[in-house]
Amino acid sequence: MNDPADVDLPADWDDDENPRTDRRRSRRAALIALGLVVVLVLGVGLVIGNYLNGLQNSYEKRTVVDITRGASDGDRPEAIEGTGRNILLLGSDKRSAEDAASEGVSGQRSDVMMLVHINDDNKAVYITSFPRDLYVDIPGHGKDRINAALAFGGVGLALTTVENYTGVPIDHVALIDFDGIEGLVDTLGGVDVKIPQTFEAQGHQFTEGTQTLNGAEALTFVRERKQFADGDFQRNRNQQAVLKGIADKLISADTLSDPGKLADTIESISPYLTTDDGLSAGTMVELGLSLRSVRSGDLHFLSVPHAGPTTTSGGASVVATDDEAMEVLREALRTDDMGTYYAQHAGTY
Repeated sequence: MNDPADVDLPADWDDDENPRTDRRRSRRAALIALGLVVVLVLGVGLVIGNYLNGLQNSYEKRTVVDITRGASDGDRPEAIEGTGRNILLLGSDKRSAEDAASEGVSGQRSDVMMLVHINDDNKAVYITSFPRDLYVDIPGHGKDRINAALAFGGVGLALTTVENYTGVPIDHVALIDFDGIEGLVDTLGGVDVKIPQTFEAQGHQFTEGTQTLNGAEALTFVRERKQFADGDFQRNRNQQAVLKGIADKLISADTLSDPGKLADTIESISPYLTTDDGLSAGTMVELGLSLRSVRSGDLHFLSVPHAGPTTTSGGASVVATDDEAMEVLREALRTDDMGTYYAQHAGTY
């Protein structure tokens, strides 16, 4: 087993801190392409799907990966009919070669990790965030931070790690890197985001309350954690706030009525998107049609149960798991009872 302290991580991987609306409804019904949800954030938000057929060529610019399980990965959780669908969204800190060299960074980590559960009746979507330093079993590598899975084995290992931890099969996965996030927000003309406190980071000023962010500001906001008392936990909430802002903008009447804007959105993000080979343009259209009644108010945000910060035997700071509380979430996912779980646990973590 690898202790995090013994793993060769990128130079900027710091483990020294883990300190402990009502939005207006959209003016018309939307056909949401959940496949593009994936691309929205950091991944990510929801995109309208009724123009996707004509935009297939742009979408095909994405990178496609084949997801398989290795000998050390264990058995895949059993899929049970009628228990909804699960999609894993990953936001990667992969830089361009030039930026990586200048920052002394190698590889990529999933600093954004969200599990999207779509109820079997297609009426609600539950988006659960994972702390990047959650200390879990990574197949073939022992216990480590959950975001190390992407660095160790790519998208496939990240998906397998989450499947094993949540106990439910994941139908699709998509990853978007930081450049794609910035381009997406700029293509949308900026997004409105709720800022939890006033602070400055990377030359950008953030003021408590609702603020319209451009791409560079949104990217800085979703990466920042050192400004907050509870560090990565607040960053998870900030990522969800940006996702909600993206979803609100995409599900607006202005976007629905502007095929050109939608085309620009898909064109801007596809080169930065990696998906499993089953998440085709046709699959996204089907997902969008099945979710035609979903609006931004039907998106519910949660955090995975966890204990507090702790230190491993090797001296690395991580976030401990809470197995008893996690089993309650696993059961809700397995039985498609996320509505009850959300009512009882929203805002708990």
